Amino acid sequence: MATITLKDVRKSFGSTKVIRGVNFEVKDKEFVVFVGPSGCGKSTLLRLVAGLEDITSGDLMFDGEVVNHLPPKERGVAMVFQSYALYPHMTVYENMAFGLQLAKESGETIDSKVRKAAEILELTPLLERLPKEMSGGQRQRVAIGRAIVRDPKVFLFDEPLSNLDAALRVQMRIEIAKLHEDMEATMIYVTHDQVEAMTLADKIVVLQAGVVEQVGGPLELYHQPANKFVAGFIGSPQMNFMDATVKAASSTSVSVEIPGGSVLDIPCDGTDVSAGDAVTFGIRPEHMTHGADGPLTGKVEVVEQLGESHFIYVRLPNRQLITVRNAGDAPVAAHAQVTIDFPLSEGHIFKADETALRRLMAHSQAA
Repeated sequence: MATITLKDVRKSFGSTKVIRGVNFEVKDKEFVVFVGPSGCGKSTLLRLVAGLEDITSGDLMFDGEVVNHLPPKERGVAMVFQSYALYPHMTVYENMAFGLQLAKESGETIDSKVRKAAEILELTPLLERLPKEMSGGQRQRVAIGRAIVRDPKVFLFDEPLSNLDAALRVQMRIEIAKLHEDMEATMIYVTHDQVEAMTLADKIVVLQAGVVEQVGGPLELYHQPANKFVAGFIGSPQMNFMDATVKAASSTSVSVEIPGGSVLDIPCDGTDVSAGDAVTFGIRPEHMTHGADGPLTGKVEVVEQLGESHFIYVRLPNRQLITVRNAGDAPVAAHAQVTIDFPLSEGHIFKADETALRRLMAHSQAA
């Protein structure tokens, strides 16, 4: 496997800058996910790693060696695409063997590699089937098997589950996670789905408009987002944001006034803000409760019952809509007046430039 390092990597198509100075490292055997909204550059970045696009400037290194000018076949990468890209007239066995045949591997070697990959992916009973005779999940496993037989240094996945239904996506997430564990492989995975990113990744790279907003573990991004964009992108439903004004600040807390006039004392490093500053207060829907005394009041507009949990959408007096997520069935209905409470320790403060103040959390949360 390989360690991949990107140093000030940039990519432009004519005058359009798509990747704008990316720096990070993918460690050997690490599972790294590129995540971000459509058009943020994550697939382009993956194609730069694969060698399918030329780097405009900067260095891409595999195990310390610059590979900018190496063609894909010399980089030791294998890519799994969003479309399965299987040859419809070939069987599963033939699809998996085709690349090895082009590389002029011996028949014995090809057979051994194909059958080993088929065993890993539980495809052995399907080796003689054509793609049209299989489900979407089975075809995606064949595409992954075609990558495995090449014994690459790095596996690259470009939104491989986006064509599958919800149940199959869950199943394939489990299978890809198990594959990473069993093969101890270096993997880079692109998705716009932050749930996939949170459940699969050792490390997440959050991209927006060709810029890396934050790199870190899933829980680090959840508990300590670097800025308002990351805070809103990681977590489902997204974090609630409210305009607020700083009343007082110190190295251990920031007091802010939120809509409705309540003043909250949030445990965070307030050395970068001063009384009177306009900031944004953030709190996640799953950290809010309704029905108890609290600093927010509003009118329920919609209740969504999900069985194991429910969402209520509450309109505040300033007309802002917030989301509350609680377990079980909702004890309220639309048009009810409710009071919203939340632990102050779960609050986030974002400065006017949308960067986050560092939260002071219990060790168990920060770990």
